[in-house]
Amino acid sequence: MDRGRKRLFERAHRAAGLLCTGLVLCAGLAGAPCSGQTLPPETKTFTLDQAVDYALAHYPAVRAALSGVTAAQAGVGVAETAYLPSANTLWQTNRGTRNNIFGQLLPQSVIPSMSGPVLGFTSGANVWNSAGGMLVSWEPLDFGYRKASVAEARTGESQASAQLRITRLDVALATVERYFTLLQAEQVARAARADVERRETFAKSVGVLVENQLRPGADASRAAADLAQAQIRLIRAATAESASRVALANLLGLGDIRIEAAPGPLLCPPQGAALSAASPAENPFAIAQQFRIEAAQARDRALAKSYAPKFNLQAALYGRGSGAETDGTTLGGANGLGLQRMNWDAGVQVTFPVLQIFAIREQRKVEQAGAQAERARYDQELQDLSGEIAQARINLEGSQQIARTTPTEVSSARDTEQQARARYEAGLATIVEVSEAQNILSQAEVDDAIARLGVWHGLAGVAAAQGDLQPFLELVRSAGH
Repeated sequence: MDRGRKRLFERAHRAAGLLCTGLVLCAGLAGAPCSGQTLPPETKTFTLDQAVDYALAHYPAVRAALSGVTAAQAGVGVAETAYLPSANTLWQTNRGTRNNIFGQLLPQSVIPSMSGPVLGFTSGANVWNSAGGMLVSWEPLDFGYRKASVAEARTGESQASAQLRITRLDVALATVERYFTLLQAEQVARAARADVERRETFAKSVGVLVENQLRPGADASRAAADLAQAQIRLIRAATAESASRVALANLLGLGDIRIEAAPGPLLCPPQGAALSAASPAENPFAIAQQFRIEAAQARDRALAKSYAPKFNLQAALYGRGSGAETDGTTLGGANGLGLQRMNWDAGVQVTFPVLQIFAIREQRKVEQAGAQAERARYDQELQDLSGEIAQARINLEGSQQIARTTPTEVSSARDTEQQARARYEAGLATIVEVSEAQNILSQAEVDDAIARLGVWHGLAGVAAAQGDLQPFLELVRSAGH
């Protein structure tokens, strides 16, 4: 019977050893390729604020938002050019017949216009005709329409700037989240490795007791099974760590580079660190919504200013040339290709779209209704942001309470595990009690690691809800110093 227990223990211990060897080989194959095939990946180490700065400088969405701001600023410049006079030049050369007829046509864009006397006969003869000139026009008085148009364009610039802030906040928050996910995965993997080391040591001590016939062979099997389960948890933790590392690298645009996190002060709960309260109205999402209201109001004001007379000071200088004479004869050769008669003209032109008032009135109703809808969305945004800030502060308070409790949990669990092992070696406890104590200690170490990160994570959540991560990053930097 003793020989059977000994064989059982040897098989269990050998199985555990094979699993450990497999893990080492897998790690070696994954982390250290054969020489001459591929080089190990380049490694870059980032602190949290370095990762955020790198993401903000390289993430495509930020560059796109910056381009949007540039385009909106150019749009303001386009609107301001309406204050400048316009100057149009023209040159035209054609060849055609010169048969004119007395009468009129309604305004249209199909039949070319013709000047000159009406002759009493029709001829198929054709001549050269030329025309060239310049028209300068300037609107000295617009009753505030151009100013309203520029103000409307400036609201577009403000919206683009607000969208840039939102994009930067989203990218920074995504970077912080993935950075914390990587740190958490590293801490869980570290706790899993510590658990494997404890169980390996305990399995060896159980083997000694079984060999000396102080414990049954079933205890060796249980120890080997617990060790195998711990190794499986370690594999899963290491896989999650690698996936988190790749996710952060992809966000930074460094998918082919291994990212290492330099946690700095993030592994220790901050002492007395707090973020000052901020109004929901200061959140970029609320500011962007406020600019949408202003944009609708600006469009309404521009429409109101559009129903007014248009005054234009105009001056023209032009010339005409033709190969046809007033008596009906035609000139051959290159006659008509040059300008034979020159004229100038200057004056004031006033236009007023009288019946456009009905369309403008309905368009203003559309913009006014849109402004009211944007105000309602603004109120909803403030309400939602207030709730998010309150929830974030509740989460932070809970994280702080947990972080104050987990050290006691770890200390008690460690004492329990040590006492259980001592009692087992003295023959006063079963292996089940030791296994349970080791499970409790492993969970306590994971809880403590997550709790220490959780306080910083909670502070980041409050800063994100308030719409500005910079105060949080400054806390991290000051704690690191």
